[in-house]
Amino acid sequence: MSLETRTFTITRADLVGYAQASGDHNPIHQDETVALSVGLPGVIAHGMYTMALAARAVGDWFPGAQVVSLACKFTNPVVVPAEGGVELEIAGEVKGTEGDLTTVALTVTSGGQKVLGMPKAVVRA
Repeated sequence: MSLETRTFTITRADLVGYAQASGDHNPIHQDETVALSVGLPGVIAHGMYTMALAARAVGDWFPGAQVVSLACKFTNPVVVPAEGGVELEIAGEVKGTEGDLTTVALTVTSGGQKVLGMPKAVVRA
């Protein structure tokens, strides 16, 4: 069963807020010059922030359920422009249910490029 795709817009202000909440103040997430100097295409979103948005989508699809696990690999950066934002699209497909656990395969993309590899969530109803 396919789940309705969720779209989130990530801005530089979101990155600053995430850095404050998480304590991860790595300059590649806020400073264009630093990001470019280490070979990145620009300021990138925190991988854990991207993963958190995937968890938010799962929570939206299964209100009141407990996310038991969420796993992925970080495969491509989400480049966040100085002005405006960048869209992150999260699609899901229920792969199976065993007892009160449901496994959901996720597809997380930005600009048509997968940014999380093999993302999967398990929720308990």
